[in-house]
Amino acid sequence: MHGVWMRGITLLPLARRLQAQGFIPHRFDYASLFQGPAPSIDRLAAQLLALAPGPVHLVGHSLGGLVALETLASYHGLPPGRVVCLGSPLAGSSAARGLAMNHLSPFLGRSARLLKSGLGGLPSGREVAVVAGSRAAGLGRFFAGFDGPNDGTVAVWETRLPGLAEHRVLPVSHTGLIFSEAAATLAAGFLRDGRFPA
Repeated sequence: MHGVWMRGITLLPLARRLQAQGFIPHRFDYASLFQGPAPSIDRLAAQLLALAPGPVHLVGHSLGGLVALETLASYHGLPPGRVVCLGSPLAGSSAARGLAMNHLSPFLGRSARLLKSGLGGLPSGREVAVVAGSRAAGLGRFFAGFDGPNDGTVAVWETRLPGLAEHRVLPVSHTGLIFSEAAATLAAGFLRDGRFPA
């Protein structure tokens, strides 16, 4: 699942790497700006049910990870599966809050609230891992005032919530996470084994 300002086509390199690892990727395209998360959550839940009994794993970049986890928290009876978030601001995005303070929330569309606030917690009964980036190359650094390692859009600490099964930081930028071979390898290992490869 892609992030804000992106479409499913941007996930093609990641999908190909996961396919090479033996998975059957389905790129989930959704309107990250012009619809709120609710319609995307409903559509994703329907797609997961269509792929039952599973397991059906989810890999979400940035906002995509938030939408994936919100879907799992909102619907019961979905097929089992693990989740990998790539640079998702689980604890909320200071860059998004900075945009709002500068009256630029329209650039986040109807996903602004979810990006600013993040999640209250992880969905129960799901193994969730995060791959974060630490190469500060992105527009978010002009609005966030990051106080630690970040990928230029999301701070590393913003990608953490209690209960994560795995967390790893790679020296890549926020957008670079979806093109990173190392991130794809970590994601595939966690989806397959429930842990990142050493």
